[in-house]
Amino acid sequence: MENYTLPKKQAIIVFFVFAFGYFLSCLLRAITATLSPVLTSEFNLLAADLGLLAGGYFLGFACMQIPLGYLLDKYGPKKIVSSFLFIALVGTGSFALAESFSGLLVSRILIGVGVSACLMAPLTGYRIWYAENQQQRANSWMLMIASLGFLSSTLPVQLLLPSFGWRWIFGGIAILILISIFFMLVFIPKWNLTKNKELEEPSNTGTLSEVWKNRFFISVIPMGLFNYGGLMAIQTLWAGPWMTRVAGYTPLQSATGLFWINVTMLVSFFLWGYFLPKISGIGFTAKKILKLGLPISFSVMFVIILLGPKAGAYYITLFILSSIFLSVTQPAVGLSFSGYSAGKALTSFNLLIFAGTFIMQWLMGLVIDIVKGMGHTEIFAFKSAFSVFLILSIISYIFFLILNRKKYENKT
Repeated sequence: MENYTLPKKQAIIVFFVFAFGYFLSCLLRAITATLSPVLTSEFNLLAADLGLLAGGYFLGFACMQIPLGYLLDKYGPKKIVSSFLFIALVGTGSFALAESFSGLLVSRILIGVGVSACLMAPLTGYRIWYAENQQQRANSWMLMIASLGFLSSTLPVQLLLPSFGWRWIFGGIAILILISIFFMLVFIPKWNLTKNKELEEPSNTGTLSEVWKNRFFISVIPMGLFNYGGLMAIQTLWAGPWMTRVAGYTPLQSATGLFWINVTMLVSFFLWGYFLPKISGIGFTAKKILKLGLPISFSVMFVIILLGPKAGAYYITLFILSSIFLSVTQPAVGLSFSGYSAGKALTSFNLLIFAGTFIMQWLMGLVIDIVKGMGHTEIFAFKSAFSVFLILSIISYIFFLILNRKKYENKT
């Protein structure tokens, strides 16, 4: 496929405009980890309630992925992401005004729906506007922006809480979303697929069924649900409660720990994005990176479970850092399909990630409540929840290895 590329200056502007929207998306995604103590206290939430509330974002996000793929392929990133962000604006405002758990949950779902295009829109655009060898780098640097959003949801939010309260913090985020919409409308190029000869061919229908029947895509389905989804569940929610309820951190210490976790991830994704094209150039395909890298993260999670209260922010950071290899999966999925199907492929995999995050956030909360209800300590309950995640991740990894035993042609 012959991609046409934007001029360098315009490509940089487009990246930063998309990055600002994605930053806000990730800030909203992870903010519940920092706010969990105050929300739990104010609304008398159980662990399962907290997991459901945090997961509501991912439920709304996941529900939009399949229609989003069709919309992005047809109308392009500019129209879709700016329109969806209006929904996020409404959800963020209603969250700030919510007076009950149900109000919080509905608002959280609306936020998830509204920001559901903030990563898929740029990745779909990059598939056409950026040269192929730069797409892995752009993806990794978008994940660096995600880490910046997660970072901003930790210590900065914790420090603002006493002065402004969580409701005014959400009001401020709503204003930033409005600014992001303006930037999207002004700076993102119009969608003109006719510049790509392959997309002019009527035979290139790019159906959704072709995506879900692709061998590589099938092999990463469990990985997207459980490995990636569980990683996101821990990073955006359960890392905070683990540090306060298991490791004995204060809320401020927990927020500080989350802050440094995301500082580490920000730097790591920047370096990973810089070196990844070079690593790929010497023969390390996405499949090989996943095969060799994921067992490292499994080992770290096993150590965290064994250490329990002794596994604080340092070990959580090490686990999330060792899971960086998962980042190659999404662009590899995109490169497995033509530009006409890129939106459908990317959003289909994103559906798996965010449905998995919703499932794992809620499931881990349920495991914690059930184990505590059986008379065990909270520490044992958290270790049990993390063990369930580890077991599901290993099973998914084995499934990936089985389906990729034989060599077959694709661009991964």
